[in-house]
Amino acid sequence: MKNIVAPSLLSSDFSRIKEESERLNASAAQWFHLDVMDGVFVPNISFGLPIIEAFRKHTTKVLDVHAMIANPDPYINDFKSVGADILTVHYEACTHLHRTVDAIKKAGMKAGVALNPHTPVSLLMEIIHDVDMVLIMSVNPGFGGQKFIEHSVKKVRAVKAMIDEFAPDVLIEVDGGVTVENAPRLVAAGAQALVAGSTVYKSADPLKTIKALGNA
Repeated sequence: MKNIVAPSLLSSDFSRIKEESERLNASAAQWFHLDVMDGVFVPNISFGLPIIEAFRKHTTKVLDVHAMIANPDPYINDFKSVGADILTVHYEACTHLHRTVDAIKKAGMKAGVALNPHTPVSLLMEIIHDVDMVLIMSVNPGFGGQKFIEHSVKKVRAVKAMIDEFAPDVLIEVDGGVTVENAPRLVAAGAQALVAGSTVYKSADPLKTIKALGNA
C-alpha cells in the first residue's frame, strides 16, 4: 500500500480488545489510532492509559496516540510507558509547544502536532522543523462519524508546501470524515497517513476498506 492507514479504535468494541486487535493485525493497516479525550479540551470523554496498554499487549503495529486533552505535558511519560509510538498533541492545547514536543521526543516517541479546523497552517512555521508529523483535523474534534470539512484538502496542500520547503521528512496525517471517496483527493494534496473510524468499522468488509484507503 502506498498510504499509511490508521483505523481509529474509538469506533471499535472495547469489550473485545483482543479480537479487535487480531482483526487489525491481519489487515493491511500499519498503525492503530487511539483518540484520548478529556471532556475539557473537547466535549467528549473517550479512554485513557489502560486502554492503550491493553491494545499494546495484542499488537506490534505502531500505536498512534492522539491526545485531545487540555494539558498533555504531565502525561507524556505515561503515554510512553503504556506503549505509544507516536504522540500527537494539539497546537491549541499547548502553551509552550516547543517544550512539549521536545519532551515527547526525549521520552522516546515521535512527536506530532494537530491543528483544529479553524487554526491556520501558518502557525506551524516556528515548529515544523521540530515535529515528525502534522495532523490536520478535517472535522471538529470530539466525536466520530462527523461530516468531512471540504476545505481540509486545501489545508493539507498548504502544509505540504511548507513541509517541502522547510522540513521534507515530516508526515501529514488527516483525521475526520475520511472515506474511500475523498481519500484520493487528500493523498493528491499531500496526505500520507489516513485515520478512519466509521469508514472502516461500519463497512461490510473492513479489511477490504483498509486496503482501498491504502491504495487511494
